Amino acid sequence: MSTTTEKPSDTPANDTTAHDTTTPHAENDHNKQPKPLPAAHRSLALGVLFGVVFGFLLQKGGVAKFHVLIGQLLLEDFTVVKVMLSAVVVGMLGIHAMHRANMVEFHIKPTRLASNVIGGLLFGCGFALSAYCPGTGAAALGQGNFDAIAMVVGMIAGSYVFAEASGWISRHLDPIGDKGKLTLFDLFPQSRTVVTLSSASLLVIVLIVLELTTTR
Repeated sequence: MSTTTEKPSDTPANDTTAHDTTTPHAENDHNKQPKPLPAAHRSLALGVLFGVVFGFLLQKGGVAKFHVLIGQLLLEDFTVVKVMLSAVVVGMLGIHAMHRANMVEFHIKPTRLASNVIGGLLFGCGFALSAYCPGTGAAALGQGNFDAIAMVVGMIAGSYVFAEASGWISRHLDPIGDKGKLTLFDLFPQSRTVVTLSSASLLVIVLIVLELTTTR
């Protein structure tokens, strides 16, 4: 649809000079309109928002306290397991529902046995020695537990070492036991909905048993 207007009848027909009908004020108003937020900035803003919410819930759930985390490692306080299993159930059902509604896409990490086992052991050792994991350590520091400073410093240093060694790891460790993007849907000949609901039901049963048989 053209934005130019027809000239008056007294204008020569062979005059093809174009006249811009857009006024300077209109151009200024157009330039002043807010531009859409870039995708990277939007993702960063959402990350900050959900990070704050996640930290708030960790603190309110009590899993940022030293004695609660140590109690879980000693199998005396199961607060951490209850919080984590509850989050897994909610996340599992929510992500499955959003995926069926075409709101999100799955980004599945590959199963690499050597890397997964070694990484899990390193994480477990760090957790046992400091009584904090990355999420609970940050929440503990935010609530004034300054003993978490050492863990946060170690986490940053470990992240740097991992980044520097990532090339070597990808060449030598990742190929060992590489199973690809393996999921429960690949192991059981059922639909995603059946596997998701069955897994969530099993975890809910575990939560109920823990609630009835443990003190915390």
